[in-house]
Amino acid sequence: MNSKNIKLIDQKMLLETQKILSLLKNPVRLQILHILSQKSLRVSDIVELLNLDQSLISHHLSELRKYQLVSTKRDGKSIYYELDDPHILDIVNETLEHANHVLRGKKHDE
Repeated sequence: MNSKNIKLIDQKMLLETQKILSLLKNPVRLQILHILSQKSLRVSDIVELLNLDQSLISHHLSELRKYQLVSTKRDGKSIYYELDDPHILDIVNETLEHANHVLRGKKHDE
């Protein structure tokens, strides 16, 4: 095998990608991203939708903000969270599509 033309992922990029994928493995964070892809919301709105404690939702939003996946926008006294990086949804949606294939026991072309 001629492996001279095969490129590896840069170590720094690999570690950063691992951190982002680690964020995405949490089902609450996935739900938050999915929700925010539809509409900008306040923490209290997300708490109500997911029926979880405000402190837990705030923690997840903080983690997502740290990696620039969500951002905030102030409207008067209210702070709204919104999706900051729409192309992250490509990763989420493709993963959900793959999960659908697995759950149905089907190959991708079926």
